[in-house]
Amino acid sequence: MKKNIGTADRIIRIIIALTIGILYFTNVITGTLGTVLLIIGAILLITALINFCGLYALFGFTTCPMKKAD
Repeated sequence: MKKNIGTADRIIRIIIALTIGILYFTNVITGTLGTVLLIIGAILLITALINFCGLYALFGFTTCPMKKAD
């Protein structure tokens, strides 16, 4: 798997995932919506930790900076 998530994208994903987790575990978001958001948060956190997003790969998108060839 080639990295396709840049630093800014990674930080944003982690912040969103942590925010969703905090809101879920403090019972601000509950029920089906809470469960769905918690799953989305987990996916965001996992993709941020492994620096790879399957949807980005599927659509040929990347937020990683390109390395210049010398």
